Amino acid sequence: MRLNCNEKIKLYCGVDPTAQSLHLGNLVPLMVLLHFYVKGHDVVTVIGGATGKVGDPSGRKTERDVMENDIRQNNIQSISEQLQRFFQNGLKYYTDRHDRRGIKPYGKYTPRNNYNWWKDIKMLDFLADFGKHIRVQSMLARDSVSSRLESQNSLGFNEFTYQILQAYDFYHLYKEENVSVQVGGNDQWGNITAGIDLINRLQPTQKKGVPFGVTVPLLTTATGEKFGKSAGNAVFIDPSINTAYDVYQFFFNTLDADVSKFLKIFTFSSSNEIDSVMEMHIKSPNLRHGQTLLAKEVTDMLYGVGSGTDSETLSNVIFGHYDGTLSAARLKDLCYKAKILQHADKKDNLVKLIAKLGDCSISEAKRKLSQGSIYLHHSRIKVKEDVAEWGPYLIDDQVLILRIGKQKCFIIEMH
Repeated sequence: MRLNCNEKIKLYCGVDPTAQSLHLGNLVPLMVLLHFYVKGHDVVTVIGGATGKVGDPSGRKTERDVMENDIRQNNIQSISEQLQRFFQNGLKYYTDRHDRRGIKPYGKYTPRNNYNWWKDIKMLDFLADFGKHIRVQSMLARDSVSSRLESQNSLGFNEFTYQILQAYDFYHLYKEENVSVQVGGNDQWGNITAGIDLINRLQPTQKKGVPFGVTVPLLTTATGEKFGKSAGNAVFIDPSINTAYDVYQFFFNTLDADVSKFLKIFTFSSSNEIDSVMEMHIKSPNLRHGQTLLAKEVTDMLYGVGSGTDSETLSNVIFGHYDGTLSAARLKDLCYKAKILQHADKKDNLVKLIAKLGDCSISEAKRKLSQGSIYLHHSRIKVKEDVAEWGPYLIDDQVLILRIGKQKCFIIEMH
């Protein structure tokens, strides 16, 4: 597919409401849409209010569990909000950080739910109008079907016909909204080509242009590990599940071997910028230049510009790089957004606080204290008796930073 400089196209990507939240794996095809969107092309997302009832067999060895309708509707609402936020925050992130030429106007984003057109289609009418254009041989040959038929796991008629539903979605959008490109993961190749085939059989392409499909690789680490719900390691982007700080920490802890790859997938950083930061990273890997850029860029894109810097600031406080310049109010605000702010009474003694937050007994708390495993405001405390006065360790007489060992750090508002 080649585009002229002034040629404008319309692309779409679909997602079924199989969970409350999108995850990082879902973002890979959505990033393709975002790149086109900020360059002036129109994009459409389709939530599978109809197809989600049926279940997509692509990439699955077993049939999906049946989902209650009220749960599905809640998922649809939640994912709709996430998609709206993704393109809204993504555009702000791009214009703030990477739009050096000030290219305008940007594209138009349109959300759709395929239930809105499927609810009015009657089965007999659909079979009469479209059934003769759908070839069973082609359906059986697609990987999503053939792999299940060759295994010991059965394939229901609902999953077998899923590709027809997705094919019709593409046809409907092509015919009614001039959408000519469908984007999806490479496990969607069969479903996408089914749509292209149906369009070519039913709709002359001379007036609307040739339909195309674009697939992207499934998200994996350098070790080959997949990201997703079925793999059990999905990183969800719903703020009620993962805060900006959670996502920042995930990317900050990216393996060295994955940093360059993830920068290319999840950010708008140029090749030169990525090469430059990776050179710095190779020279001083302990400083984690690559991971820091990756974490800040993705967090800003998903949660709003400034979220990355806020998360970096909080991370520095927690992991021992606090320079003492933050006010208690600012620190409390950062912790509140990250959902990690603890509360305690100034009347509580240190041993009691260690036992409560460290989830240990009083005797174990005393042992940790006597062994020098406790830090207050990053100052090591090693005393036989309890701390008698909080004042010297509080920020603005309000906030205490308590570290238990090397791994546990708590930021506490003292009342």
